[in-house]
Amino acid sequence: MRLTRVVAVFAALSLVAGAADSIAERAHKLQFSSIVLDTHDDTTQRFFTKEFDLGKQNAEGHVDIPRMREGGMNAIFFSIWIDGKIMGAPAVVKALDQIDAVRENVLKYPKDIVLARTAADVRKAHAQGKIAALMGVEGGHMMGNDIRVLRIFADLGVRYMTLTHFYNDEWADSSTDKPAHNGLTDFGKDVVREMNRQGIMVDISHVSDKTFYDALELSKAPLIASHSSCRALCNHPRDMTDDMIKALAAKGGVIQINYEKSFIDQAYKDAMDRETGGVVEMMGALTKSCNNHEGCIAKALAGMEKKLTDEGKLPHVSWERIVDHIDHAVKLVGADHVGLGSDFDGANMPEGMENCSKLPKITEALLRKGYSDSDVRKILGENTLRVMEAAEKVSKEMLAQ
Repeated sequence: MRLTRVVAVFAALSLVAGAADSIAERAHKLQFSSIVLDTHDDTTQRFFTKEFDLGKQNAEGHVDIPRMREGGMNAIFFSIWIDGKIMGAPAVVKALDQIDAVRENVLKYPKDIVLARTAADVRKAHAQGKIAALMGVEGGHMMGNDIRVLRIFADLGVRYMTLTHFYNDEWADSSTDKPAHNGLTDFGKDVVREMNRQGIMVDISHVSDKTFYDALELSKAPLIASHSSCRALCNHPRDMTDDMIKALAAKGGVIQINYEKSFIDQAYKDAMDRETGGVVEMMGALTKSCNNHEGCIAKALAGMEKKLTDEGKLPHVSWERIVDHIDHAVKLVGADHVGLGSDFDGANMPEGMENCSKLPKITEALLRKGYSDSDVRKILGENTLRVMEAAEKVSKEMLAQ
């Protein structure tokens, strides 16, 4: 009788192990057959450092071609970013420098990566086994307050623009600055209309709540939040409230979850605020210490964060918090309105998500929660491609008028 029980226990354990192995195998196949599109990566800043090479595995940072291949990440929005206090013509010049750097780095590795302008381009790149490179301008201040520059950005391949960054620009309020415009100004509304006309997705990460609702009401195309998480789980102004996520989804938009520790974990956010005075003060100090050198800021941020964590002043945060935010948003609005916007190379990553090679963990975790293959594919990239297609359709209609 005792032997029978032992056999039964071993049989049960074998079934459990077999199921676990089955999910892991299914997750691997799903990850490496899907379009895995990350909507926000600050890797562009690393192009301006001598030691970085996109085509080689680097000792530092989060993204390069070998680690993208290892993690199944095959579509990436390179962020075009400069400090939000730089405006006017200097902002335009610096933005163009970064756009040029992205294009040149893509040309350097034609066997691996190709510039994509449309959703169809992304799908074509995937079919060819290549990585699709896209660009998003992170902050409307880089327009130089000149709507013609927006058209130049579009011609050069920019496919989304974040309306603000950490500070208000000339025509829109930021989530981390004192309101100055009550959302969008009249010119700001013209900018949104022109973005629709040019097929540039309207990105509302970083904007004030009022700016978000102004843009949502005005835009003819769905909006994205390229790298924001859920305020219900972490009360950070860069995250979205449940009502905002619902409103975004109701008009077909997508929230792409940010992996930054202070956006996904309340205890970490509170501790970081105590140590640094808040995200704006922290970034201002880092920008000043780096003398606005684009490649220095992410490295300085990582060094500061490590020091504070080693000293026990910051709590540890697991990568599983990313999945918590994905799951919260999905339960709120469904799997059609959630995506991935890591903030790699521009933020402090949780433990276990040290770089883009770790991305398959998210897919496996979602499958273990009972998500279908179809819903996971949507979250990995299909939802963002749908919004791209919608923006392209609106553009064609407006240009035809």
